[in-house]
Amino acid sequence: MKQGRIEVPQGADGGPREERAAPRYTLLIRTAKLIAPEGEFVCVIRDVSEDGISLRGFHSLPANPPLFLELQTGERHAIEAVWDRGEEAGFRFAGAVDIERVVAEAGRFPKRQLRLNIAFPVELGFLGRRIPAEVSNISQQGARIECDTLLAIAQPVRLFSDLLPEVRARVRWRREREYGLVFDDTFSLSQLARFAAGTQCPALLEGSPAGAALRR
Repeated sequence: MKQGRIEVPQGADGGPREERAAPRYTLLIRTAKLIAPEGEFVCVIRDVSEDGISLRGFHSLPANPPLFLELQTGERHAIEAVWDRGEEAGFRFAGAVDIERVVAEAGRFPKRQLRLNIAFPVELGFLGRRIPAEVSNISQQGARIECDTLLAIAQPVRLFSDLLPEVRARVRWRREREYGLVFDDTFSLSQLARFAAGTQCPALLEGSPAGAALRR
């Protein structure tokens, strides 16, 4: 939805300058992924214009370059940190961006659930056994794992890890050593976000942005 408000830059004397900032679009809740050297993090797009974008996290957001914003369609844009206010931060686009496509979430691929490429070891429990496995990505609804043991489609399993509470899941698909799991009990967006931060950059949970963003 296009917002009627247009920000007017201030001149040196405190009055408005003649040029006007680009119109901003308020997106309210638009989930995306912020990719930084520290890892991949959940964020929500608050508003966007050709000048830049405002993001809100469930913790402080990273600011170390290079930074990329990835939409649920897979579209990825290079961005640069400008300011931060705790869990909310502002960024400018590093290149030209088609704002209409961002707002409409248009892309080569349809929207899909947000997946974070975070690798960590787990144990799979089933039929009274526990076997080692490796998670390669995770979402609110499921995960992709790798293990050397043959698992059956629809087989119930439990994931055990020091990083997560015990998770019940079922095998949705398999491809050689890779398996797709769907969780019986899904994570909330905030749970996934805080898990990602705690696993990759715990300082973000303490309110410290990873990088030197400019503060207003």
